[in-house]
Amino acid sequence: MSLFIQSAFAEGAAQAPGTPGAAAFDWLLIVGMVVLFYFFLIRPQNKRAKEQKELVNALAKGDEVVTAGGILGKVAKVTDDYVVVEISNGLEIKMQKSSVQATLPKGTIKSI
Repeated sequence: MSLFIQSAFAEGAAQAPGTPGAAAFDWLLIVGMVVLFYFFLIRPQNKRAKEQKELVNALAKGDEVVTAGGILGKVAKVTDDYVVVEISNGLEIKMQKSSVQATLPKGTIKSI
């Protein structure tokens, strides 16, 4: 015990009477948050993944592409997992298909 400070003892808090719709409101709030997460996070991410997969599967020789590193080039050869991209006359690099970020319209590289 201290000389100047009195000891304080916690007293049990009074129980608030539960409202009849509180539990339903809590569940409604949780379901609402799940729906928001689905429409704002999960659904757009799945859509982007599907578009990327379609882009990678549609790669063909002669397509002009941009890689994830920002390299512009023309597809010279396509295999199951890899693609050979010609970035300059006689200079080719081999990379994974998944590193292709986007395809460009024909003639874009020449116009740059």
